[in-house]
Amino acid sequence: MSRLFESTRINGMELKNRFVRSATYEAMAGLDGIANDQLLGCMAKLARGDIGLVITGHAHVTLEGQAGPRQMGIYSDAMIESLKQVALAVHENGGVVAVQLAHAGKRGIGKNQYSPLGPSDVFEKRVKKTCAMTIKDIKRTVIAFGDAAQRAIKSGFDAVQIHAAHGYLLSQFLSPYYNQRDDNYGGTLENRARLLVEVYQEIRQRVGNSFPIMVKINSEDFLQGGLTVEEMIRVAKMLEDRGMDAIEMSGGTFDSGKLFPVRGGTSKSEDKEIYYRKAARLFKKKIGIPLILVGGFLSYDLAEDVINSEDADYIALSRSLIREPSLVKRWAAGDRTKASCSSCNRCLLTLGMEEALHCPDEKKETKKKK
Repeated sequence: MSRLFESTRINGMELKNRFVRSATYEAMAGLDGIANDQLLGCMAKLARGDIGLVITGHAHVTLEGQAGPRQMGIYSDAMIESLKQVALAVHENGGVVAVQLAHAGKRGIGKNQYSPLGPSDVFEKRVKKTCAMTIKDIKRTVIAFGDAAQRAIKSGFDAVQIHAAHGYLLSQFLSPYYNQRDDNYGGTLENRARLLVEVYQEIRQRVGNSFPIMVKINSEDFLQGGLTVEEMIRVAKMLEDRGMDAIEMSGGTFDSGKLFPVRGGTSKSEDKEIYYRKAARLFKKKIGIPLILVGGFLSYDLAEDVINSEDADYIALSRSLIREPSLVKRWAAGDRTKASCSSCNRCLLTLGMEEALHCPDEKKETKKKK
């Protein structure tokens, strides 16, 4: 049997295989952030696809931390009942589910009276677009992540993942490109990592040692003066030493040009399909906790090679599952042909048109079959 389909555990959480649905913004919640039937259907479909672990789209832990419209929220106890339905949709279809806890930082949409907050002030044409967080703001945000984690447990999720990648709040604090502070949360890497460490410790204190906590971080920012691979490994070591259960490695920010997290186009080059493999190899030499690797996976053979080479412990998929939610099930059944996703990124354009996330090509094919 392929190692891709081995049963494994992350801090007691049993996964049927080594495939993970990487957190993906679905835009399927209500305007208040409460999950609706469309999101429940999406979660159920992913679970029926036999993915080892389903991670929800980023759920904002505060109102000012919202990244986009119709994003699922986890910032209020009033959301617990709907969050229970999200977890149940996965469990009833044989899956395991984690909720990703997130704060957009300077990428917040600034809804109503909630201005975006980040590590440093951001000005555009002399107008302040983002306010530097005060120590009070930082402490409030740490508590908000802890509150959200407790809601996750009450809602029946199997784990939580902290979003510290892609230039959102915790990633912004890690990166010297965004973080220009001169207090205990800026300057040295230890200071820049302080907020992430405090968020993790707050969550661990709330949920206990037996509940799985994971984190998603950048391999590097791909920005001049941004977070480097060497710094990423040092941050990973800080988290490993404090009991983090698993790390998902991604890369880039929405300011990183062609090297932003969701790269377009395909290539025969392995590096174009497995974006962060070299960084993963360096990670595995220094860090002992499980590594989930995301970044352009389309080929079964390459995914298997990454696992067999021990460059990572889990393979995370995103766009390929938007196009083909049953991809893992197809591969398990013996059809190992490449994912039908072409990495064209037109799924992102559906979000820009204020639609729920979907693959335009898949939608066309569904209409033809009808």
